Amino acid sequence: MRLSLWLGLLWAGSGAGGSCSGKCCEGRDAACVGEGWREGGGYGTCYCDGGCRRAGDCCHDHGQACPALPCVVGEWSHWSGCAEQCQPDLRIRRRYVQQEPKNGGEACPALEEKAGCLEYLTYQGEDCGHEHVPAFITTSEYSKERKRRAASSLEPSDKEAAGYCVEFKTESLSHHCALENRPYARWMQYLREGHTVCVACQPPAMNTDTHRCSGDGHNADGSKILHWEAVGNSQCQGTWKKIRQLEHCSCPLVHSFIFT
Repeated sequence: MRLSLWLGLLWAGSGAGGSCSGKCCEGRDAACVGEGWREGGGYGTCYCDGGCRRAGDCCHDHGQACPALPCVVGEWSHWSGCAEQCQPDLRIRRRYVQQEPKNGGEACPALEEKAGCLEYLTYQGEDCGHEHVPAFITTSEYSKERKRRAASSLEPSDKEAAGYCVEFKTESLSHHCALENRPYARWMQYLREGHTVCVACQPPAMNTDTHRCSGDGHNADGSKILHWEAVGNSQCQGTWKKIRQLEHCSCPLVHSFIFT
């Protein structure tokens, strides 16, 4: 009975009720020190900084007084337009930090993403870029942004032609595709020799006069070697043969692309 009473008095008199109160610090900081019971047991010097868990010397109330708060970021912005018109380039989207991580919380994720793109209108609104050879392709995810931008455009789209899909069998590709690990270009890793891929032709890549996309292999038979290049990495390129043209694409997502 006396021992338990003595331990209780020691606990109360040692600041055990709030060793870390007002002493929380980021990183490892010797100034954020307390005196009391430690989380793992034992009494004496303990710490309230962001590195105490790794060191195993946190004060007993560290978790309550200094809760770990993760980084919080907002939603992605809309994709920007291409940095340059009428040639393969990059588009960008960003998000911003709403809450910085505290007390060892999860770090912030990437705040910027890039992706390949190709615009077919100059800043003055003039049509351009339809003479590109070989076929320029990018991930089918880009089509979502195209549809969003088309929906927000002030220009009428009643006469906009419906798209189509072309199936190709890849014959060859450079080793640079498999080596690509930048976030906006990882889709290139899924290009493989001998695979069937689907490439959608949609406005604005579709020529308004011919209603076709450059490099789609129109009138090419199955034996003709055609060339393609990935937008975002000019070294990721190769050849393929046209299989057929369809109204809609039906390939798996990782094998689905669009003409740009």
